[in-house]
Amino acid sequence: MQTLDLTDNNHQIHQDPFLVIDGVSKVYPTPKGSYTVLQDVNLTIYEGEFICVIGHSGCGKSTLLNMIAGFNRPTSGEICLRSRPILRPGPDRMVVFQNYSLLPWMTAFENVYLAVKQVYKDKSKEEKIKIAHEALELVGLTEAMHKKPKELSGGMRQRVSIARALSIRPEVLILDEPFGALDVMTREELQEELLAIWRKNRVTALMITHEIDEALFLADRIVMMSNGPAANIAEIIDVPFARPRDRKAIADDPRYYTLRNYILEFLYNRFALADEAE
Repeated sequence: MQTLDLTDNNHQIHQDPFLVIDGVSKVYPTPKGSYTVLQDVNLTIYEGEFICVIGHSGCGKSTLLNMIAGFNRPTSGEICLRSRPILRPGPDRMVVFQNYSLLPWMTAFENVYLAVKQVYKDKSKEEKIKIAHEALELVGLTEAMHKKPKELSGGMRQRVSIARALSIRPEVLILDEPFGALDVMTREELQEELLAIWRKNRVTALMITHEIDEALFLADRIVMMSNGPAANIAEIIDVPFARPRDRKAIADDPRYYTLRNYILEFLYNRFALADEAE
């Protein structure tokens, strides 16, 4: 595994490991024999980092995030959060999906309140209501909180999903292509909002994306996966742009095009040629 580093020295993170993926492989049985999705994946993530995972379809990105979320277990290896193995889902890790995953018969407030109610069983009803209201206010949905998902735009639905995830104050926010179904303008608007929320809460974030520009705008580091089967982390890019980030300033930075072209070459030349060779 290689790392491309164009960062300044003051951008580096110096602290203890927070989330550690150690020698993780995932193998599924099939009628034709074992199928290895991921093989010997190793990654150390630090508290407060924003990590983007990028790679071709079928490279195991979602499989990896599902194991971090606790929805699935590694066949071998271990994933630890604060030195404790992840064995099952928990409120310390919350997932935002591309398809929103909202209950259609509930309002935005009720969708968020349901999560708060399940996690904060010891709090009073008034406290739970306050937490749900604050989460919706954080994503700018105070006036729309009593609307049901069908009455909301795609961007607003995703805001509800983010509010629900953040309402229980997770240690890790897992985002599985959360903006993939949105138009370009809405996607960029939500990227800006997500960064503002992340800065305020400083939650550790892991996000799958197919968009190179999105990864360069959001991430501290970009994890690039090799093709499957038996996918692995091929390279890691340290993103050098200072925070808070300005989209135009990043686009004007010559390092932006160096990084963008490097990722494009990785995804669409090296691995495209590898596929043809097979």
